[in-house]
Amino acid sequence: MITKLIYQMKNLSHSRWYWGLALFTGITLLSVALFYQHVLDHRPCLLCIQVRLWVSLFVFTSIGGLLTHHHRQINSAAHVLVVLIAVGLVDRSYQLLGTERGFVFGDCGFELGLPAWFAIDQWLPSVFYVQTACGYTPELIFGITMAEALMVFSVCLLLLSVCMSVASFLKPSE
Repeated sequence: MITKLIYQMKNLSHSRWYWGLALFTGITLLSVALFYQHVLDHRPCLLCIQVRLWVSLFVFTSIGGLLTHHHRQINSAAHVLVVLIAVGLVDRSYQLLGTERGFVFGDCGFELGLPAWFAIDQWLPSVFYVQTACGYTPELIFGITMAEALMVFSVCLLLLSVCMSVASFLKPSE
């Protein structure tokens, strides 16, 4: 039974449906962030923009996984990249939640700290420009803040991506 589950995960890891769902999830996360910024007027902080950068990388990786889902090695590499992205998201989510709750104290200024050759805050200021200092995130629903939801999502993504990454390296099912 466990063998069957493992091979189902292996087959799912190379499925265009999996990558399509990942792409949809990433676009939805970015859309929600932009809705809160441009419609509800909640300005993004440094950590929020860093989260957007990780989610944007997740979207591009999902597009790559979707386009190359039938290439075993490239697909496995995309899964490993998603694990690394999830680790980055967990880190930024923890920092954001810690700043909001007061158990993490750090310097949260207005500079992204990116190299001059990657001035994405200048290229796409409506998406990646830091507009406020860190401190709180807006409430989404039922008293759950954006930082809390992002922390749960990031940990779930990390667990799922590790499982799918391991499954993607298994030998093809017979």
